[in-house]
Amino acid sequence: MDHFQPTDGVLHAEQVSLEKIAADVGTPVYVYSRATLERHAKIFREALSPLGDPLIAFAVKANPNLAVLKVLQRQGFGADVVSGGELMRALAAGMPPGKIVFSGVGKTDAELSLGLDKAIGQFNIESREEGRELAALAAARGEEAQACLRINPDVDAKTHAKISTGKAENKFGVPLTHAREAFAELAALDGMNLRGVAIHIGSQLGDLEPLETAFAKVGKLVDDLRSTGHTITHVDLGGGLGVPYRKGEILPSPAEYGELVARASKGWDVQLTFEPGRLIAGNAGVLLTRVVRVKRGGNGPPFLIVDAAMNDLARPALYGAWHDFDAVKPTGERMMANIVGPICETGDTFATDRDCDALAAGDLGVFRTAGAYGATMASSYNSRGFVAEVLVDGDKYAVVADRIDAGAIMDAERVPDWLE
Repeated sequence: MDHFQPTDGVLHAEQVSLEKIAADVGTPVYVYSRATLERHAKIFREALSPLGDPLIAFAVKANPNLAVLKVLQRQGFGADVVSGGELMRALAAGMPPGKIVFSGVGKTDAELSLGLDKAIGQFNIESREEGRELAALAAARGEEAQACLRINPDVDAKTHAKISTGKAENKFGVPLTHAREAFAELAALDGMNLRGVAIHIGSQLGDLEPLETAFAKVGKLVDDLRSTGHTITHVDLGGGLGVPYRKGEILPSPAEYGELVARASKGWDVQLTFEPGRLIAGNAGVLLTRVVRVKRGGNGPPFLIVDAAMNDLARPALYGAWHDFDAVKPTGERMMANIVGPICETGDTFATDRDCDALAAGDLGVFRTAGAYGATMASSYNSRGFVAEVLVDGDKYAVVADRIDAGAIMDAERVPDWLE
């Protein structure tokens, strides 16, 4: 459930009309609902309640907006970060350093040092090489880095190939077949407190079976490591649970996921960590856009050209992803349309042969389930600038990210004097 519902025939975000936001802020604009973010955060925490008090670290890459992070910080969430920039955002939003987990395969020495400087709670080490570098940096300070070793369990998450992260050919983690040897090597290093293991097999999972398989492999690894004398106190089970992008789509619920984790982790006796992102933020946001014109031609459906584009919402162009598209003020009439943006790329297509609300030039529409992997993946392609972001709270709203126009981006560029 989300809080984007019609009132008196007009789509609202909580109690604020999307027509008003479009008039005040312009389009395209991302609109987030605080009530939806909080509802999803509470439901996920309740689903994990039988597990004691696990660390829930929001995957900042899903939506790094400071206001969104602040809402989740107030829900007791920590942060899963994959860059120094995301780490600084999490801290700026008030997330305690001890609740920050630093993941990612390409952490630089500067980023590892930043994590040590900020005394973050956990590094998820993705390779032996990274572990050696981290241990050396920590030892030189007379410190110990708190870390888990990320394992690649070679499990097919049955999701899109570009967001699958747990197969043998993926770049993430240490292969399970090498995990015991790698763990023993890194655990023995000065400057390293290797206290557990981590996995994350992919994003937008619609089936719990791959997770059950991966968790079983983790449980066996924990037993094996303990049998050889290692102390295992932490296990990070990642995130990846999917959200419905299409009306009527049914996916595993947080409660079903919680039951699976409780069953799979029975007897582990560890502190568990989870890294939800899309599950919390996906349905908490929409991309509000205005129809530029309806272009008719050929024998197929007309082109419904909107002012949002693939630089604002990349998922359809990048993954062939589906986003429901609805009118802000529906008339009850329907149309078949190819929904496209203004960018000079055929790939700037949101939907083909889509049955949708009938819209005309000047009308407003929304791409739903755009609160995760939306604004965070935006670019300035075609010199279009960056979209604004708004957070709604009941009957009020605030612009939480300014629109950055093409001129402001150009102001950051320089022509060398030898070209003048």
